[in-house]
Amino acid sequence: MYDDIFIAGVAMTQFGVYPDRSVAEMTGTVVREALADAGITAKEIGCAFFGNTAQGALEGQLMVPGQIALRQAGLTGIPIVNVENACATAATAFSLACSQVAAGAADVALAVGAERMNINDRAKSMTIFDGASDVHHPERVQAELVELGGQQHDNGAGGHSPFMDVYAAFARAHMKAYGTTQEQIAAVAAKNHGHAVHNERAHYRKNKTVEQILAARPLGYPLTVPMCAPLTDGAAAAIVCRGDVAHRLGRRGVKVRSSVIGTGVERDLSDYSRHVTRLTANRAYAQAGVSPHEVHVAEVHDATAFGEVLLSELLGLVPEGEGGPAAVRGETTIGGRVPINPSGGLESKGHPLGATGLGQIFEIVTQLRGEAGARQVEGARIGVVENGGGYQHGEEAVAVVTVLEG
Repeated sequence: MYDDIFIAGVAMTQFGVYPDRSVAEMTGTVVREALADAGITAKEIGCAFFGNTAQGALEGQLMVPGQIALRQAGLTGIPIVNVENACATAATAFSLACSQVAAGAADVALAVGAERMNINDRAKSMTIFDGASDVHHPERVQAELVELGGQQHDNGAGGHSPFMDVYAAFARAHMKAYGTTQEQIAAVAAKNHGHAVHNERAHYRKNKTVEQILAARPLGYPLTVPMCAPLTDGAAAAIVCRGDVAHRLGRRGVKVRSSVIGTGVERDLSDYSRHVTRLTANRAYAQAGVSPHEVHVAEVHDATAFGEVLLSELLGLVPEGEGGPAAVRGETTIGGRVPINPSGGLESKGHPLGATGLGQIFEIVTQLRGEAGARQVEGARIGVVENGGGYQHGEEAVAVVTVLEG
């Protein structure tokens, strides 16, 4: 449990396609805006954690991307740590920043994530995803996906990330176990596209009906294109500090109740009770001293709309097997019992891998401050962020669950 850690400032670019914007430029933008939001200068930052997953593979910038990007942003002479933890990179950077402050190693710490995926070579960009599972045993990965989702002969139309095949297998396993339908998954996507209309920082901001989503290009049953996250560029940042610093700044701080990083344990592929996200969420709730029934708003890692179905259950926000029906009933829509992804989620807001988790933090902080405008969740006081990534043995290789209080 973090007894005295607060988020003093946040920032986020609009997520989208920016082949002419560099990682360093986007980093500088969000660092300056987060500093301004917190009301401090760069000299007050005691350490920084920089999240990025793709720059090494796509641009050849290896080993010191954070030092280079943050020097250009005006941060010098401080510990800078590069973080790469699959799609959970940004939330990991945030968790590490909180831990550094909690340990007394710094009064103020910065977490920043930046990603440039659109490099005018889509085929090369898509190769990033090939390394997010066990490259030494691809046959083992394929056998697990067949065990989960059966032998799938319809791989959809057009190119797509191999992780869409992973999520499709996850979805088919859930459909078999609980009766979840393609229409229910489409309802989640339609809900999130509707939420994104009111988010000026979202990649896509266009309403889509369930019928339009079902009729769109298939990517392997039950998924279609509007159910899946696009290839996105962007950056986001958060500044965390001790309570006395937050008090001095006079900014309404958002308290970090917990931020837990987890990896999987041995389990049967059908055993959701030992799923990495369930176990990580249980630890996060316990450390925060709250139950899932006390959560008012959540941002979850819906790289596909089915991801939200499953994660809403694993986080305890809806009963097991009820993720799809709850969405159809409107329980997870803004104005419903527990709004999920008011930002529009990854399939609408976008998924710049190394920045995604901090984009989620930005949304929940905005909600808890009461600054979300037309997408505001009324009365939001407790928020949860779940950011997962990679594939290992039938689940994400890593999950990070953060509990915030406004």
